[in-house]
Order: sequence, then structure tokens, then C-alpha cells
Amino acid sequence: MKIVKFIFIFGCLLLFTPHSALSQDFRDGNGSYLGKIESNGTVRNSSGNSIGKIESSGTARDKSGNQIGKIESDGTVRGKSGSRLGKIESDGTVRDSSGNKIGKVESDGTVRNKSGNRIGKANHKDKKIVGAAYFFLYFNSK
Repeated sequence: MKIVKFIFIFGCLLLFTPHSALSQDFRDGNGSYLGKIESNGTVRNSSGNSIGKIESSGTARDKSGNQIGKIESDGTVRGKSGSRLGKIESDGTVRDSSGNKIGKVESDGTVRNKSGNRIGKANHKDKKIVGAAYFFLYFNSK
């Protein structure tokens, strides 16, 4: 499950980042390096090992090539079976499938949980990227 979470987080980065962009590093709220996604969609963990790939369509695949989910361009997040898990709104609000607010990404990249507590900071300013990352962290930490 940790690999699935990791791939989705980085899939969000690829989906909402221009394909000409350089690779993106990803760090947790404490600044610890978690890994990166390369501009070609390859996802690497903190040890540099390839653990999956994200296609430009938003489809996330594990290292065996199995589809594990999808993030659509409008911010809708779907699971492996295609079921709607939630959505990242254009203002940075992250909602679950019932429409409940589970987090928010501020314009400076600060990530807050549903109670408003700061839980991390992203160097990327795109709210959908950071929101999608938070979305998968939220669902995979339950």
C-alpha cells in the first residue's frame, strides 16, 4: 500500500506539471526526502529505485505495469476500479467522495488538514498538485 500511495502522490505531480518540466522532488512536512518523479513519468523512491510510472493521461501504474488509479484533469480522483474517490477543487480545497472537506492547499503551498492545522509545505505552487498529493496521503493513512 505504501508504494501505491507514493506512486499516486507523484502521479499528481506529473499530471498537473508541464511535461517539459524537470524532475520534481517530494518531501514530507518535516522536510525529509521521499523521492521524485522524473519528467518522463518514472517514479523513484528515496533510494532511487523505480517503483512505478505515471502516464501523461493521469493513469498511475505500479512497477509491474498494473493500473492502480487515475487523476483526471479537472481534479477528480478515481480508484483502480474507476470509482470516484473525491476531488481537488481549483481553490485548493480537497474533498472526499461525499463532498466533505478533508484538507486545503494555500496559495503559498502550505498544506492544512481539515482542522486547519499546518501539516506540510510544498515548493510547488499548483494547488491541484499538492491537493492531490494530500488526498492520497489522507486515504492511505486510514
